[in-house]
Amino acid sequence: MSVKLTQGAIEALFNESVVQSPILQVINIREYPAGKQGLNRYRLNLSDGERSLSCFLLATHLNHLRESQLLEPNCVCVLKKTIFSQLSSRHVVVVLDMDVLQTAAETGGRIGNPTQLTDQTPDQQQAEPSTSRSDEIPGPSGCGPSGGGNYDMKTSPRKAPAPRMASPMQASPMKAHGMASPRMASPMKTPGMASPMQASPMKAPGMASPRMPSPMKAPGMASPMQASPMKAPGMASPRMPSPMKAPGMASPMQASPMKAPGMASPMQASPMKAHGMASPRMASLMTPSPMKWSGMASPSSSPSQSPTRMTPIYQLNPYLSNWTIRARVINKTDIRNWSNSRREGKVFNLEVVDETGEIKITAFNEEVDKFFSLVEQDKVYLISKGTVKLANKQFTSLKNDYEITLSASSRIVPCDDDRGVPNLLCRFVPISQLEDKDPDAVVDVIGVCEEAEDVSLITTKAGKPLSKRALMLTDSSGKMVTLTLWGDEAQKFNASCHPVVAVRGARVSTFGGRSLTALLNSTLIVNPDIPEAFALRDWYNQVGYALCSQSLTEVYSASGDFRTNWKTLRDVKTEQLGHGEKADYFNCVATVVFCRKENCLYRACPDGSCYKKVHEQDDGRYRCDKCGKDYPNFNYRFMLSVNLADFGDNMWATCFQETAETLLGISAEQLGHLKDTDENAFDNVFDKIYFSTHVFRNRVKLENFNDECRVKVTVMDVLPADQRQHSRRLLSAIRELASRAPAPLIDIDA
Repeated sequence: MSVKLTQGAIEALFNESVVQSPILQVINIREYPAGKQGLNRYRLNLSDGERSLSCFLLATHLNHLRESQLLEPNCVCVLKKTIFSQLSSRHVVVVLDMDVLQTAAETGGRIGNPTQLTDQTPDQQQAEPSTSRSDEIPGPSGCGPSGGGNYDMKTSPRKAPAPRMASPMQASPMKAHGMASPRMASPMKTPGMASPMQASPMKAPGMASPRMPSPMKAPGMASPMQASPMKAPGMASPRMPSPMKAPGMASPMQASPMKAPGMASPMQASPMKAHGMASPRMASLMTPSPMKWSGMASPSSSPSQSPTRMTPIYQLNPYLSNWTIRARVINKTDIRNWSNSRREGKVFNLEVVDETGEIKITAFNEEVDKFFSLVEQDKVYLISKGTVKLANKQFTSLKNDYEITLSASSRIVPCDDDRGVPNLLCRFVPISQLEDKDPDAVVDVIGVCEEAEDVSLITTKAGKPLSKRALMLTDSSGKMVTLTLWGDEAQKFNASCHPVVAVRGARVSTFGGRSLTALLNSTLIVNPDIPEAFALRDWYNQVGYALCSQSLTEVYSASGDFRTNWKTLRDVKTEQLGHGEKADYFNCVATVVFCRKENCLYRACPDGSCYKKVHEQDDGRYRCDKCGKDYPNFNYRFMLSVNLADFGDNMWATCFQETAETLLGISAEQLGHLKDTDENAFDNVFDKIYFSTHVFRNRVKLENFNDECRVKVTVMDVLPADQRQHSRRLLSAIRELASRAPAPLIDIDA
């Protein structure tokens, strides 16, 4: 396959012109040493077949292209997204998105014979001479901050100076006929021109001396030291009045002993001059004239008037000062209290993102009071004057070597211009690739919530209750994984209508195959406004809803039982589940065909922590052998044996208290009362559940009882049967079996 490079793209990118998806060839790749957090940087030398340039910097989230050897010298790539910046006064093009169109082996070598361009600005390539003739034009002065960079990445245009143009920093905007060079006059001058440095004490008519003050001036003479950009005849100088003034004369600071009418000072001049006036060398920068032409900018603009220069997040480091970032808040934590042996305080964190990267921001104590109520999630702000330091990876999952700590001088200002600032910066990993990830790796995942467990409460090691909830996420790769939520996220999550869930910074766990756990600093977004979410929704509505995705969490669910290992009752016997050292868990869809109602209840110890069977004493009291106590009463508890059947086989299983109450729809105490008082009502409870179909979550284990081995099946949970989901599983199983079946033999003779 042959590709055609985009000719002229290198020079256009160097001049910061917009080039739509240029196709370029990689000439060379230079690797910079990894930082303390292990993030390498790669500098690319790219060619369009005519020119090559080595100022392309690969964004860190594209490092996998190089590390997988997909990006290598002589390969051909397309640049989808770039931004412009400057690093140490060098022109830099940051590559944010790219694809490799052709490998180096397919290309077969270098395309064309490109010549190398330098990544320095024209001002660095052409230094200004200290002296020049009046017809020599100096280039524009250097511009652009060192180590900074505009967020819009638009620095001054790098165009060669036009012939005969004056320097933009030291030149008169408009000159009339006969004006001299803005830098220095020629040693030999035409009549009517003033010498800039040394003048004769006596001059021919029309010649002005620049050195000696004149006590009197001819009418129409301007002040030689400080001149207004435009002065009408008769206007006074703002610096000092003249000792003697003729009508219409300006006040001089240093005047020529003799000046002819119409002659200007050769040292300082107005930007607009009358015919025959000399050119200035430099406009005054310290004390500009109080009267200026409308529309003319001040020679020295104040910092408050200059536009704020934005710094991309990826350029932040501890050695960069006076930075300002424009970023969106994608995560804001609640205020937390902390304490140690020396002091205590409060803290909250922000996670912000721009087009180039993401970073964590931390505020303590006074800064919490100052900024917490100001900052809102999903809003864009201008943030400046914080302390940039190395990030503690123990407390952040963001892909950045640094983090920001706010101080008393920090500023956070709302920004109405959110153009180009992404709503979410994620590098989503397909669920099918989670099997290849290392344990405890932190990843970003997006998927459709196929199913969600109810919220459950657990007790932490510190003795505090904590909410917990498990979600089943699936994506277009045909795989499914369990995501566990904690705390408020578990309580607030709404699983109705199968929402699209994007999670940033989830940890990969090997518990039960592969599963995901949301961390304290993870970000969960439901139905995010990003292209990946819309594509996933379209896939699920058209195809995904009918698929039975294969789960990577093959064993345990978040509640501790095995929930995704679907089996038929025949599979349980043929695969000899439960014959290993540990118990096996499986799910099945089965129908209740019979119950042993005679022994479904037993009298248990009334102590809430003891469920052992009690025996009635002669005195009417009930004794618990485990507790060693006699009680005046007892509690009924379930131990119900049911026979389950599906299309292939049947088996006996035991339902204890909670599962039996769910199956029968009545409590043990109520059923015990019916057994003692109304036998017909007691029988009707069981008649209602015969031939009803449910989803059973079971535990199976081979046990030894009285030297006899038998398989014991215990029902862990009972759920209503979802026939739609069950049909999907059956269709998926049919397709899988069909794919394994050998191709039918064709009788050629027939």
